[in-house]
Amino acid sequence: MRTRILGQNFTLSPLALGCMGYGPITDRDGMIAVIRDAVARGVTHFDTAEAYGPFTNEAMVGEALKPFGQQVTIATKFGWDIDPDTGAHSGNVNSRPAQIIRAVEGSLRRLGVEYIDLCYQHRVDPSVPIEDVAGTVRDLIAQGKVKHFGLSEAGAATIRRAHAVQPVTALQSEYSLWTREPDAEVMPTLRDLGIGFIPFSPLGKGFLTGKIDTTTTLAAGDFRAQIPRFAPDARAANAALVNGLTAIATHLGHSTAQIALAWMLAREPWIVPLFGTRSSTRLAENLGALEVTLSPADFTAIDALSAAFKVQGDRYPEAMMKRSGL
Repeated sequence: MRTRILGQNFTLSPLALGCMGYGPITDRDGMIAVIRDAVARGVTHFDTAEAYGPFTNEAMVGEALKPFGQQVTIATKFGWDIDPDTGAHSGNVNSRPAQIIRAVEGSLRRLGVEYIDLCYQHRVDPSVPIEDVAGTVRDLIAQGKVKHFGLSEAGAATIRRAHAVQPVTALQSEYSLWTREPDAEVMPTLRDLGIGFIPFSPLGKGFLTGKIDTTTTLAAGDFRAQIPRFAPDARAANAALVNGLTAIATHLGHSTAQIALAWMLAREPWIVPLFGTRSSTRLAENLGALEVTLSPADFTAIDALSAAFKVQGDRYPEAMMKRSGL
């Protein structure tokens, strides 16, 4: 598989696997099998966080990737008020230096690694200067516990302030054909500073695959059931975007998901889409996007369809948007 180089010489596969899922891990062995299948198919970058579980997702990812050592890279995240002993999650952000250090030590232990390849601040903490956060990660890098620093869902000004203290290798934020907010200020900032972009939910949490409609029943515990964009009326309204994308995909002889990923891969060489799946079938389909070559006309048609479409529904519940500063 080809590679892409982001930020501070961070080399990874052009597509990466997000291991969170949208509900509790009910089939741990099955998820481990999918992760290992991804490695076999050439994926080298995997994403988790202490908050997923909390803690259980990191332990699962660590077990899944243990046989592969330095053949793969792992990203994880700090930044929430989580009790390091019980895993109790207050729901509030917490990026105080002591909490960052505790989180990193816990992640190293659960992942079973000597260092974290890419360590993100999961959400910006307005009560802690970003310079203090970047400085703490800089110290962890100096100690050999972290290799690269990342931010998640940060705005342009915050990115610049953090980068001035410790170079930021990558930003992780939501971005897709139905989430284009980063285009305005964040993308130009990343381009200017030489920072990579690892967008999550590049398939709109599954909606842009064309496999979710108004008749789809989301499983118990599926977080998407709380998201306004997945309410029945919003799904009905947003179907027009997917229908248009599917028409283009059918014309080009690829799946809707492959075209959505191919559009993102074609936007910039420093973008690595981070998709999630619990299915080896979907894994193989998504990786097929790497074989899609969009002509300039095809790219323009997809981009114009997305840019002109007004998506119905927020991407998170209102309370979560406020709590995370989004």
